[in-house]
Amino acid sequence: MFRHQGKTRTIKHNLKIASLLSFVAGVVNVAGFLAVQRLTTNVTGHFAFFVDEVFKLNFWQGFIYSLYIFSFFAGSFVSNLLVEIISRKNERYIYIIPAAIECLILLVVGLSAPEFIQQNPDTVAFALLFAMGLQNSLVTTISNASVRTTHLTGLFTDLGIELSQLFFYKLVEQRVRLLSSIKLRLTIISFFFVGGVTGGVFYTGMGSYALVFASGVLAIGLVYDSLKFRYILWKRRMTNR
Repeated sequence: MFRHQGKTRTIKHNLKIASLLSFVAGVVNVAGFLAVQRLTTNVTGHFAFFVDEVFKLNFWQGFIYSLYIFSFFAGSFVSNLLVEIISRKNERYIYIIPAAIECLILLVVGLSAPEFIQQNPDTVAFALLFAMGLQNSLVTTISNASVRTTHLTGLFTDLGIELSQLFFYKLVEQRVRLLSSIKLRLTIISFFFVGGVTGGVFYTGMGSYALVFASGVLAIGLVYDSLKFRYILWKRRMTNR
């Protein structure tokens, strides 16, 4: 699900990566907010708060909100930069490295002492927004912009458009393509919701360790993808003998 691109990529691959990463984003969204009382998976709200603080002449707080926005942007920038650099050396690892960095960030934040998180909420928010920027850029690149997993505004917009098109698109090919896209949107929304509920339940019982759980889920996904890829290569070699 991480390695296929272009013509080799199918809706099945997108559904798998959408399920995994939207679930992780849902966990981070809720657990991150409960931990630091900040939005940690998207920047739309931060932009509104930034403008509000500037109009109130609270320039320092406005600067903090601008750093939230920049952190998400920086994660997106670094993710694609790594993909471009690594693709010129070893294409096998182009998507593993950004995802591994995200795993590490979630793990470090999740293992941080509660006192540190309470005393440095902005630093924690910067780190989580950077991680979500990494993830959003990564999955956008992998899926050719078919999948986005860290926020739902655009998804609900696309879902509304596509559901309305069902009344007008009658050709079989059109409806198959449309239904596949609707299925993908609903999968992302559903797993984001399940991840959010899971993040809330885990945070209630485990505190910031909920982010360690999210890191573990992502790590398992990476290991599974790597093992499956090696199995496919082995199977091909055995078949060609």
